[in-house]
Amino acid sequence: MRITNLIENTQGKEGLTPLHGLSFFIETDSHKILMDAGPSEQTLINAGSLGIDPSEIDLVVLSHGHYDHSGGLLPFARVNDSAKIYMQIKAADDFYAYDGPDMGYRYIGIDKLIPHLSSVCPLNGDFKLDDQISLLTVHEQPYPVPASNKRLVRKVGEEYLADDFSHEQSLVISSGNKMVLICGCAHNGILNILNAFEEKYDCMPDVVIGGFHLMRKSGETEEDIRTAQDIAKKLQSLETIFYTCHCTGIRCYEVMKEIMGDKLSYISCGQSFTL
Repeated sequence: MRITNLIENTQGKEGLTPLHGLSFFIETDSHKILMDAGPSEQTLINAGSLGIDPSEIDLVVLSHGHYDHSGGLLPFARVNDSAKIYMQIKAADDFYAYDGPDMGYRYIGIDKLIPHLSSVCPLNGDFKLDDQISLLTVHEQPYPVPASNKRLVRKVGEEYLADDFSHEQSLVISSGNKMVLICGCAHNGILNILNAFEEKYDCMPDVVIGGFHLMRKSGETEEDIRTAQDIAKKLQSLETIFYTCHCTGIRCYEVMKEIMGDKLSYISCGQSFTL
């Protein structure tokens, strides 16, 4: 299995354009998968620079209903209308971020045309595509969710309600003797996602890839740093290898790296690795 980051916040390969968002291209022996589509058409431009042909992708997974993971879906559908796009049905809801009393609420949901694409397959909970590919959702949150979620809401009528992230899903890939979990932003909390994985599969994944949503636009607080340290201590106790990116934030990554050592790596725009 080969995994390539098509777009992410940080520069990983010269000649590619990093942007706030996330997209991975995953090649297995059975599938060519697009996990999230980044914030814009730049995802496809980066893919072309890496020699990746979007028309050959047969499966797309949207991890949750935010623009920075879905903005490349309409451009993708224009060059590939045969690949099925799997998203939770609630990912089409109206999601906003609260930017403070001066700025108010800002729409951060997906383009309203996306749910109407003929290739979209709306889901309601866990889903098994085949013996290799499954999608995992979180039903319980025994661990605290990221504090950075507090500014993220769902609009219902004229009300702004706290987002419970029931629209989030993770990709599970079984390949050979390895199980790989790709979790997008882990808005439900990486520990809660791992708990859901263990309950479903009676084991922990061999590899986890994705953001941990610890970053703040205004800068991380000391409480955020302590949270990152606490999470890192729990992850360090596992045999799992972690690759993080995007919404974890560089500061929190560095704090976690000090604790986790070789068990944690950062993957930037354009970088690839083989499992």
